[in-house]
Amino acid sequence: MTSHQNTQTMKPATAAKKLGVYLEATPAEFQEGVVSRTELNELQADPPAWLQELRKNGPHPRPVVASKLGVSIAGLARGGITEPLTTEQIDTLKQESPEWLQKERATQAEVRKETVRIKERDAERARRAQEA
Repeated sequence: MTSHQNTQTMKPATAAKKLGVYLEATPAEFQEGVVSRTELNELQADPPAWLQELRKNGPHPRPVVASKLGVSIAGLARGGITEPLTTEQIDTLKQESPEWLQKERATQAEVRKETVRIKERDAERARRAQEA
């Protein structure tokens, strides 16, 4: 009995998300086709010029914008940022450092500290449970 290997494919939106790019800014042939796992791996390993340009200058999807600004996606929304931004726009926001951005960065820093504290607490509990 022989097994037939099906090629795993994904929608362009899924592939764009995995590549960290804004789908609407990708070439039409990318948006209209399907992307196989092999093609995705090739795009990640050896990105074509259009992908390099998008990653460098944008427009960037919200998760990338949030990461570059050091805030959460919800923090972006609270700050009124609902559209994709270019690298230049992100840099301008960083330089201007509006009050909402400062507040959201502080909130994000607190969330990260709390996450570390909980992780350490749970690790300590697990260590104690093993000793008991």
